[in-house]
Amino acid sequence: MATTWEPGSWRSKPGLQMATWEDSELAKNVLTKLGQLPPLVQPAEAENLKAMLAAAGRGEKFIIQGGDCAERFLDCNQVRLEKQVKLIMQMGMIFEHVTGKPPVCIARIAGQYGKPRSKPTEMVEGYGEIMSFKGENINGFAPADRKWDPERLLQGYWHSAATLNFMRGFLQHADGTVTSAIDVNPLKASTEFEDLKQKAQDISAKFSGRATAPVFTSHEAMQLDLEEVLTRGVADKFYNLGAHLVWIGDRTRQIDGAHVEYFRGIANPVGVKVGPSMKNNELQELLQILNPNKEEGKVMIITRYGAEKVEDMLPGHIEAVKATGIPVVWQCDAVHGNGIVAQSNKYKTRRVEDIWCEIVKCIGVHKQCGTFLGGIHLEFTGEETVTECLGGSVGLTEEMLTSNYETLCDPRLNYAQAIETAFKVAAAVN
Repeated sequence: MATTWEPGSWRSKPGLQMATWEDSELAKNVLTKLGQLPPLVQPAEAENLKAMLAAAGRGEKFIIQGGDCAERFLDCNQVRLEKQVKLIMQMGMIFEHVTGKPPVCIARIAGQYGKPRSKPTEMVEGYGEIMSFKGENINGFAPADRKWDPERLLQGYWHSAATLNFMRGFLQHADGTVTSAIDVNPLKASTEFEDLKQKAQDISAKFSGRATAPVFTSHEAMQLDLEEVLTRGVADKFYNLGAHLVWIGDRTRQIDGAHVEYFRGIANPVGVKVGPSMKNNELQELLQILNPNKEEGKVMIITRYGAEKVEDMLPGHIEAVKATGIPVVWQCDAVHGNGIVAQSNKYKTRRVEDIWCEIVKCIGVHKQCGTFLGGIHLEFTGEETVTECLGGSVGLTEEMLTSNYETLCDPRLNYAQAIETAFKVAAAVN
């Protein structure tokens, strides 16, 4: 691999999952404009996150990362954003209260507008074969809006900027009595409800007067022409200043591919999704490319096996990483390996209990191997009435999925399911 690097080095490598633009001149103008706009985050913030991730890798903190599968432009409004930020803050409060470990809160927000898809096209009744929806940065969800449009990249920037502007103000001036008020009433069917209710009261009393913890931003860096123009030189380093943390998806982590080439050059902390197809030696080679200087907090391995495969896959990956001597932060993505299709209505969904099972199994394997699970990575929404994932104490059934299924891509835990998950994970870690 070449030793020199610049933000556009990825262009010499084969790239997957990226949109190409029919109007190349328009795309050039859009990307030029984006390259002139101010950064969305600051390098010092990314370095601060890196230090926190290093602590999580040592077992001193715990990462709560999550949010929408694919953000929608229409959700860039005060009510929705406040609910989303409050939820991830509350999940962090739960974890700290139960375990004593401070949380590192990272939202899939302010840029999670692009999505990889298993197929570039799909058949839609009345429209025939059309482009698959790849996130609102690329095209619209409505069948008539599926053409890849580079001007959407600018819309993504403005919505990200507005989201970050709201988040910074909210986090600085939020009323602690409001942000710490955890609603466990939807969990009344739980056999542990009285304990959950008491813990929620204790958390409110403990955190209502505290300074607000930071919430960092993250997204999958899939569309590399966009990521390139959001990458800025700072002293002798380059940072992607479109987010504090970016990750490589399981579909774009090829050793000789464009995404790994891009990621090896940025100073941000980075994540890598690791699924069952990742070979041990491939993981070792990937780490040597992404973190040759063995920097703590630099690389987060985000395992996404599915509950039934954790015990078969994770031990080998842990031992392979140990052999490199490269420090990593281990995180469990407990959603992407547990997707199912509801038999009664063909809706994509997940069982909350499968999500809990994968996390608990990851915790157990890490304990056996003498390593730390540094955090969890989930898809959730602060909306109370969303009906996309099955189970939990709210008892969401297949028949209920149709009530309020909002997601443009993969199903998310609703507020109550996410809160219950935080309690379950904290108890397992504790």
